[in-house]
Amino acid sequence: MFDTSTSVIFVEDDDQLRLATVQALDLAGFDVRPFANAPDALAAITKEFAGVVVSDIRMPRMDGLQLLDHVRALDADIPVILVTGHGDVTMAVSALHNGAFDFLIKPFAADHLTASVTRALERRQLVIDNRRLRAAAAESDSDGPLIGESAPMVSLRATIRQLAQADVDVLVEGETGTGKELVALMLHRLGPRRGRPFVAVDCAALPEALAETELFGHAADSVAHTRLPRAGRIAASNGGTLLLDEIDSMSPAIQAKLLRVLEEREVLPVGADRPQPVDLRVVATSKRNLAEAVADGAFRADLFYRLNVLRLRVPPLRERAGDVLALFATFVEEFRQRLDAADVVLDDALRRKLQSHDWPGNVRELRNFALETVLGLKAPDDAVPLQPGADLPTRVTQFEAKAIEDALRASGGSVARALTLLGIPRKTFYDKITRHGIDLAAFRGT
Repeated sequence: MFDTSTSVIFVEDDDQLRLATVQALDLAGFDVRPFANAPDALAAITKEFAGVVVSDIRMPRMDGLQLLDHVRALDADIPVILVTGHGDVTMAVSALHNGAFDFLIKPFAADHLTASVTRALERRQLVIDNRRLRAAAAESDSDGPLIGESAPMVSLRATIRQLAQADVDVLVEGETGTGKELVALMLHRLGPRRGRPFVAVDCAALPEALAETELFGHAADSVAHTRLPRAGRIAASNGGTLLLDEIDSMSPAIQAKLLRVLEEREVLPVGADRPQPVDLRVVATSKRNLAEAVADGAFRADLFYRLNVLRLRVPPLRERAGDVLALFATFVEEFRQRLDAADVVLDDALRRKLQSHDWPGNVRELRNFALETVLGLKAPDDAVPLQPGADLPTRVTQFEAKAIEDALRASGGSVARALTLLGIPRKTFYDKITRHGIDLAAFRGT
């Protein structure tokens, strides 16, 4: 089955180039659907399409620019990457101003294409997630998708409503898996900037060598292998909200540059002569108490005090044990409908498991356990095998590795289907595969 959550529609009338590019994208782990002409590709795109379109510009019948116009008329948020020859660079630059996500000049390196596609898929997934969040909130009589009626959750939702209207920077602290990014999304949706860009930056996954250009952008001719300027993630959030997820993982050098952005509300791209003003709200999340990080010398004090205008703590699941059954039921229903699976019976053994386990991985761990239960992968008593006496980080690591292995086993080694089951971005998935030493080849055909 074609997985639209990680898909690439590739349009190229040159048979040899189309075949070679499809092979490169396949090897990079994408689900590719090739087309020899734009009209056929357009017929396969719907408003619900969750992937990215890559198209040559010069083609008979309908060229890439016309395809861009049709796709944007269908859904302006579907990313379109254009491929062009040297003679069409001016045309491609103009297309960027008209809504194209990126363009590549022939001949292009495979890693340049995969990098651009990865960024486009992340952008598309963010749009889809925001739409789902708005739809869930519109259909719900509650204050949003933060499920639970325990005292900590009732208090959290009330605080979010108050902080959202303040339109000032917010620091969100909480353990891994508690839902800090969801809190940030709600702050955005309930605030005056709703409907404007919401740009999330995973600081922990940001490579040190690319962090500066990724965040701040760069001027023309200032970065090797590219002549064109590029806007960074900060500039992309202009008018909206910038989420700095796991800011406690950010390097000291980038912390210093970020301080200027927060104080002056302007960003200086790499190689630029003048800063650019930005109007944005910053929501930063941290799995560590930043005040303690400052005391330990691991985080800049001036940046902490600038971020700490308003502070919000997301409670761990063990402090809201009364919400576990409701959360589990919600996740089970979500996965059951998505996978067309049978009903799950909440028997005494399963109930004891849910109520007695301390859920060190918090809501994320509970969600993964719900998936395992729906798929019938584990009996309740051995769903989360842990080493006796292991500390919290070790137990979370064990569970995470086991959840990834179970998803790969259930999907027959398909990365695309495993990503759907796990609900994590492709880059995060490969980072975790490397960290846990998991051999993907061992699960293919299982």
